[in-house]
Amino acid sequence: MPRVTRLISLKKSPRDPYVLFGKWFESAVKAKLKLPNAMTLATASKGGKPGARVVLMKDVNRSGVCFFTNYLSRKGVDLLANPRATLLFYWPELDLQIRIEGRATRVPAKESDAYFRTRPRESQIGAHASHQSRPIPDQSVLFEAFWKLSRKFGGKEVPRPKNWGGYRLKPLSFEFWKGQDFRLHDRLLYTRTGSGRWKKILLSP
Repeated sequence: MPRVTRLISLKKSPRDPYVLFGKWFESAVKAKLKLPNAMTLATASKGGKPGARVVLMKDVNRSGVCFFTNYLSRKGVDLLANPRATLLFYWPELDLQIRIEGRATRVPAKESDAYFRTRPRESQIGAHASHQSRPIPDQSVLFEAFWKLSRKFGGKEVPRPKNWGGYRLKPLSFEFWKGQDFRLHDRLLYTRTGSGRWKKILLSP
């Protein structure tokens, strides 16, 4: 018989998906997973070509989930043409998965500036040296640019590149997945209604 370890209940689950997200994320942190804030970001180009990569969540609040990147990278170009995107957290050690769908917009410049100042100096310089997603002849080009910029900014504060900053994805839906025996997994979907409230339903696995 399937084990009874249900973490998802339609009646007992919170009305607000952010509450459940917080509980699950806290459990991933307490489990001391290497990168509990790692998430797959899926985007699509203007022509519908899909793309996916792993990025790090840097903040989450009622406005959405925040991450930072190069605006001229492939994901940045995708989001400019098509702001609809999906985030996926997967913690196999806990048999938990969260999928968040919504629209991504750039955060204010002041917010990007504030976060950029908290990054290690080497990462700040690297953001200037790398033209993300652009072709390069070999990696020596990156190292040469890095050391050149290191000398340029020697003894100075490294400014945030104008083509680097944050996005905040405002969720339109949350789906929570808990693995169970015999593929009888738990799936709970929250969708935002026109009034701004959340509707929740259970899904078949």
